[in-house]
Formats: sequence, C-alpha cells, structure tokens
Amino acid sequence: MKIIYRDREWELTGRMTVRQAIEQVGLIPETVLAVRNGKLLTEDTMLEPEDTVKLVSVVSGG
Repeated sequence: MKIIYRDREWELTGRMTVRQAIEQVGLIPETVLAVRNGKLLTEDTMLEPEDTVKLVSVVSGG
C-alpha cells in the first residue's frame, strides 16, 4: 500500500490496520487522520496492499 503524508510517501507490504500503518511509518496515530478514496477511516480499518491512503494532520484550537 502507499501511505502519503505531506511531501513524503511510503510503500508498505501486507495487510494491516490503519493504526499499524501509521505507526510503521513513524507517526503518532493520534496526530493524523487517514483518508482513502475521499472517506475518513477509523484506526481499526484493514488496509489492503493495493490501497493508497493519505494522512492529514489533526489541528485543534480553542
């Protein structure tokens, strides 16, 4: 699968959850949201080898 975050891309192999993929590329799962085909994914969603997932930074304010 391809994981895209800002100007970086990673190629991961095998099936894994969104959380596992985020951790594998060295990011903290609570700091990003995962989007596939325009839809927000939960951290327990299984990713397939052919998936492309874009990670978006979480921004909060008050």
